[in-house]
Amino acid sequence: FQAEDGIRDQPRSRGLGDVYKRQNKEFMMDLNERIKGQLSEFPLLLYMKGTPDFPQCGFSAKVCGILKASEKRFAFVNILEDHEIREGLKAYSNWPTFPQLYVNGELVGGCDIIEQMFESGELGKILDTVE
Repeated sequence: FQAEDGIRDQPRSRGLGDVYKRQNKEFMMDLNERIKGQLSEFPLLLYMKGTPDFPQCGFSAKVCGILKASEKRFAFVNILEDHEIREGLKAYSNWPTFPQLYVNGELVGGCDIIEQMFESGELGKILDTVE
């Protein structure tokens, strides 16, 4: 259809922005499933910068020290080696900083919260729920 002013009425098409949004949504769903899988596999999981033996930031080192003092076995993900997880976890958890400690699939918090909970004895109670 061509209007009198010469403008053509085009059927609505999906631009690249729509395609990108759809692909990004699918990517985030896949990433969220990957995160959920990690959380279901490991009841005590720390997303951190570096490794427990070689933490790459003071906050990660502090949380590792607290977990080691608890003598609970924990798993970790080095977010510096996995950019997708690093960025995706911020959206998944709605928590912008690292480290992030999860117990039984639930976010407990970052360094300051973990430190406060450790000092109050509350963290020990939560960690006792992990087998």
